[in-house]
Amino acid sequence: MAERILKNISTRGLKNAVKGNEYRKEALISYGILIIGYIVLQLGASVGLIGKHLQGQFVPICVYVALAISLNLVVGISGELSLGHAGFMAVGAFTGIIVMRVLEPHLGIMPIRLIIALIFAAIMAAIAGFIIGVPILSLRGDYLAIVTLAFGEIVRNFMNVLYFALDENDHLKFAFNHTIDGITNDQRILTGAIGATGVTKAATFTGAMLLTAFTLFVVLNLKNSKQGRAIMAIRDNRIAGESIGLDVRKYKLMAFVVSAALAGMAGCMFGQNYSTLAPVKFNFNTSILILVFVVLGGIGNIWGGMIAAALLTILPEAFRQFADYRMLTYAIVLILVMIGTYNPTFKARINSVIDKIKPKKKKDSGKKNKKSKSGKEVA
Repeated sequence: MAERILKNISTRGLKNAVKGNEYRKEALISYGILIIGYIVLQLGASVGLIGKHLQGQFVPICVYVALAISLNLVVGISGELSLGHAGFMAVGAFTGIIVMRVLEPHLGIMPIRLIIALIFAAIMAAIAGFIIGVPILSLRGDYLAIVTLAFGEIVRNFMNVLYFALDENDHLKFAFNHTIDGITNDQRILTGAIGATGVTKAATFTGAMLLTAFTLFVVLNLKNSKQGRAIMAIRDNRIAGESIGLDVRKYKLMAFVVSAALAGMAGCMFGQNYSTLAPVKFNFNTSILILVFVVLGGIGNIWGGMIAAALLTILPEAFRQFADYRMLTYAIVLILVMIGTYNPTFKARINSVIDKIKPKKKKDSGKKNKKSKSGKEVA
């Protein structure tokens, strides 16, 4: 009996392993979407086909694509439902703003400051992910979703009472739940619920695209690694994974912390795109929006989530001329796409069309092989 169970587990593990060809195909499609999207948007902006309002969405598009990729690591690859991704995004955003402001008098090169800020944002978000992940990853399903949702709201409310400023000697000052005395408006960095004001914009479309490519590189390589296969094996059958000695908490915590770090970097880039940023931006709706990207693109489908994030970020801006009706149109399109994607009848019809096409190719190839064989025989 035990041998039979182990044989089934090993067979299932081989079936669910990420094969080299599948990895190359997924990587080729994902990187191709990034490169083509970057070229199309750059050419459209240079020629004048894309307006200034939509050009202002270039960085948020890249950020949301990176967030969808990072959340897919938890929801799709690890198989856990997280509703607190906006919390990690907030940690990275405000960490990046503070680091950029502290380094400004000492380091004049903007790209280097931005890279350092991204690193600090990733570290702080990873620490937050580790702190919240250790006690809650033993939970499953709805319970885990509720706790991560609470974490996101705690982070947002915590940011509402944080005050940071630089004094005359460029020393960082911190206060909790009250303003800092003797500080002018120019010296303030964070001001409670008002958030950050007077932020020097450092984010660029090229920088945001490189960050998205880095996020994609990390997630795809982790998915194709030994650890990634262990994570997916636990997702498919937790009991079977435990029975063969896999440390469930370790691998789930690994996916959660990496996802949090990548979300923190995306949040840092997002914060550097605006001159003013308030904590209310990272509320529950933002977490749900990122989850919608993942679900709409297909849970576990990296490039599908990328396309969904880009389309759902562009769509409200494209319908801005319709004013009050643009969000209604956005909702209708979302519902229709979800129905079309997860409708069994719709899928069956597509599969029937594909099946009708495939046999023709096989028959044609069979005829060609017969002709080639007969030609060889004649020769």
